[in-house]
Amino acid sequence: MDQTTLAYVNLYGVLGALPRLCELDPDAKRLAELKKPFKLGFRVKNGPAATLNFENGGCTMTDGTDVCDMRLSFSSPEKFNGMIAGTVKPFPWKGMHHVLFLLRRFTKLTDILTKYLKAGPKALEDEKFFAVSTELMFHVIAQSVAQIGNHDKIGAFSASNIVDGDIELSIGGGPSATLSVKDHHLTARFEAPEHPRAVMHFTSLKLARALFDGQVNAVACIGRGEIEMRGMISMIDNVNRILDRVAVYLS
Repeated sequence: MDQTTLAYVNLYGVLGALPRLCELDPDAKRLAELKKPFKLGFRVKNGPAATLNFENGGCTMTDGTDVCDMRLSFSSPEKFNGMIAGTVKPFPWKGMHHVLFLLRRFTKLTDILTKYLKAGPKALEDEKFFAVSTELMFHVIAQSVAQIGNHDKIGAFSASNIVDGDIELSIGGGPSATLSVKDHHLTARFEAPEHPRAVMHFTSLKLARALFDGQVNAVACIGRGEIEMRGMISMIDNVNRILDRVAVYLS
């Protein structure tokens, strides 16, 4: 596992799920309700840089840290990954006087996110919790595919075999995502494409979750028609190879 790739996965995949969390979870939404907008930036040396923008109970993520109220800078991808793992304490390089936001609101937000992403079997018995947890996991996985395809050597080899165009990933009764490919570079956005060149559709949230958790075999699900694939199948084949790498980075 490459630490720089993991930093991209952690920033855009894991922390990148916070905007959706603020839409789905009332407690997260309340934590994002501030008297005035607040921008929290993350800059990793020789790695990614992005800013979480909190405003009106919502959150968005933008590239770069040129404009932020507080910036957390990390001397290496390993240090940033340590923060995500809970083994490294972040130190603000800008906006030290906003440290209470970091300690109180942001930490609570990440605790809520962890609750959903690392849910135990008992918690998943609740249907509403199950749906939110699975949608957030879908969000993390789709973004991670893009980051691993762009930065991991093995993932980049698979990406080099994907032609330009949009790939739709969707769950019946649940969310949709688009993986856009341009010159073998992948980007993810969370809406269905207008004109996908390939489609991979999971028929239900339960099926998608079972696949995410490694409880069922994808090939068998395709045979039973529980996973629908159409369009340029070679695009999906290579995305599936990158998905195998996602399990390595998110384990």
